Amino acid sequence: MDALLNQVEARILGSLIEKQITTPDYYPLTLAALTAACNQKSNRNPVTALDEKDVARAMLTLREKHLAWETAEAGARVMKYSHNLAQHFTFSDQQLAVLCELMLRGPQTGGELRTHCERMFPLGDSEQTDAILQSLIDWPNTPLAVKLPREPGRRENRYAHLLCGEVVLPDEPARRPPPEAATQAILAENERIAALEATVQQLRAEVTLLNGQFAEFRKQFE
Repeated sequence: MDALLNQVEARILGSLIEKQITTPDYYPLTLAALTAACNQKSNRNPVTALDEKDVARAMLTLREKHLAWETAEAGARVMKYSHNLAQHFTFSDQQLAVLCELMLRGPQTGGELRTHCERMFPLGDSEQTDAILQSLIDWPNTPLAVKLPREPGRRENRYAHLLCGEVVLPDEPARRPPPEAATQAILAENERIAALEATVQQLRAEVTLLNGQFAEFRKQFE
């Protein structure tokens, strides 16, 4: 599907959805609270360092897309912000939780999503989770999620949202064969020698320091 959001907008929208569900008493959010929510170190991948100007700029474009609003409560000194996804999509609680987690954490397996969505809306067992994901893949008119090719070393496929457009996967690095046993032994020996040399240098530095301290001590009694 064509990109509906950029990465900053997706982080903001995901943060608004999350806070609406997990901390409803503090929702809508002030600009400062929304910025902190976008940049928090837990439940985020990648961790961002957006400033309030970045968030305010993205909120303007979200307003233009009618995906978020700003409100001024009676007697409030600052504006507060909320999302407006319900105007565009009719999501179940579980579908909303899955999209939220995909926007906040990036591509994940079904098992990871079951764990991460638990704090918002439980997804059920693996079959129920697969059905929720498939409903987003088969969303009418345009898919909202995609099942990614299985990566080397992974037992499960990951899923990603498509609100920012098609997912671009990094090129897989060329896989090199492991070194021969003789080479491994030499590398291990080199590591031991390097560790011994570092220890010797440290001991020499400590001896030099002690000699200097001893010389100062002797001067006091001469």
